[in-house]
Amino acid sequence: MRLLTGLFEADLDLTEKVASRTPRSVAKVLSAVEESAESSKLWCAAAVAMASLGGWRGRKAAAAGLGALVVAQLVSNGLCKQLADRPRPPAERIPHDEVADRPDSSSFPSGHTAAATAFTAAVAPVWPVAGAVCAVPAAAVAVERVQSGAHYPSDVAAGAAIGLAAAWLIRRTPRLILRNWL
Repeated sequence: MRLLTGLFEADLDLTEKVASRTPRSVAKVLSAVEESAESSKLWCAAAVAMASLGGWRGRKAAAAGLGALVVAQLVSNGLCKQLADRPRPPAERIPHDEVADRPDSSSFPSGHTAAATAFTAAVAPVWPVAGAVCAVPAAAVAVERVQSGAHYPSDVAAGAAIGLAAAWLIRRTPRLILRNWL
């Protein structure tokens, strides 16, 4: 129990440090990126661009990215948030007004990070250049979730793990189906 208490305190301390030490200009950029990723708008727009401009590789990357995103959202928001019910970081520990805009749902895990990581990790093996481009806003979304006070770093790490697992599952699904059912 003492270990969990120590981990929780470290999580809270790191949240407070990121929220208080991020320069205002950086926080504005992070917030703009997160706003574009809200409701997966950024990832859907990226998928449309890839499918439209990237030929067969773009269409395959877009399909993989969107498939992984859907799996990650179902697991993070549909399952884990319902089971975990972790409160958001205390508002009094976040030294800016962005904390007023955070959702009321469970803090654990970060669904935004799960979606961003899933999309990026599924796109990267199919079209590495597009995956590298997607990695920049995906990383910004993950940092913003802590900086804004919406999540603890452990929530973001769990969201990233869910996203990676969703991308892996989407990449392996055709092989699993062929091997086990055909």
